[in-house]
Amino acid sequence: MAATPTQRQRGTKRRWPKRVLLTLLVVLVLLLGYGTALYFWADSRLRTTDAFTAYDGRPTAGSGTDWLLVGSDSRADLTPEQRKALHVGNDQGLNTDTIMILHYGDSGPYLISVPRDSYVSIPGHGKGKINSAYALGGAPLLTRTVEEATGLRLDHYAEISFLGLVDVVDSLGGVTLCVPDGGLHDEKSGADFDAGCQHMDGVQALQYARARYSDPRGDLGRVERQRQLVDAIADKALSVGVLVPPWKLIPFLSASLDALTVDPDTGIGSLASMGAKMSDLAATTTVPVAGEPSVPGVGDVVVWDESEAGQLFAALRDDTAIPTFGAN
Repeated sequence: MAATPTQRQRGTKRRWPKRVLLTLLVVLVLLLGYGTALYFWADSRLRTTDAFTAYDGRPTAGSGTDWLLVGSDSRADLTPEQRKALHVGNDQGLNTDTIMILHYGDSGPYLISVPRDSYVSIPGHGKGKINSAYALGGAPLLTRTVEEATGLRLDHYAEISFLGLVDVVDSLGGVTLCVPDGGLHDEKSGADFDAGCQHMDGVQALQYARARYSDPRGDLGRVERQRQLVDAIADKALSVGVLVPPWKLIPFLSASLDALTVDPDTGIGSLASMGAKMSDLAATTTVPVAGEPSVPGVGDVVVWDESEAGQLFAALRDDTAIPTFGAN
């Protein structure tokens, strides 16, 4: 006897929840498999360096988590054409173009710029510009120099090169940066931007972040643009348009993994947490500065305001709200 229309409809209704459940189960399995495969693929691509060493008098661990974020100015992997396009010159030295501390815990996240010309004690080398510590002893000497100068015990280290930064920005399809009134025109960095918010590709973003010679505030103005660029990258990287489509996420992850070097204890989970914090910063600032004198044999340097810098570092160490000292 053939089933009546009512019987067929009842059968369809009974099967419908099962079909939905089966479909959801298949989708969930596929997503879990994709996420797991992506995690292990990314973790296997991480490049590491022994950034920390044990030494007498190393600061004890504070509250919260502290990262040292470093932009290397190495030209070693750049062709002559790339050096020209990026306006980075042919300097064979190996210093750090960018030094930042990212702190998060119960307070924060806070992103603190350390001026590259900060005049500090470099263990075993007397006093000098903080960015020269990398050239003198690589990441281990730089991290020790920062720890001794700030009193903070660093938990993680991440380093990116000129070309790496360009590739990361390009993998995102560029970022939007807002140029202040007056524009930014710097022949040495190649920056040539009128005022206003505008889309920049990787090369333009690097030019914008490296400009300092045409800025009356010099390096202190540049560190603000560096933080602006980091914030723009984090915001776009964690947008739905990048995180959801595999054809957007995988190229970004690939470029980022090729660009980054981290300490051995930093894994994909730590990097993901760091990225999430970078997109939700509570405050950004620069280590308070007392002056910018010229030191014989060293050149123009940045001298910290010992009292205000001490208050800032104490707040980071204790994971409390950082003080406000005015425009920095």
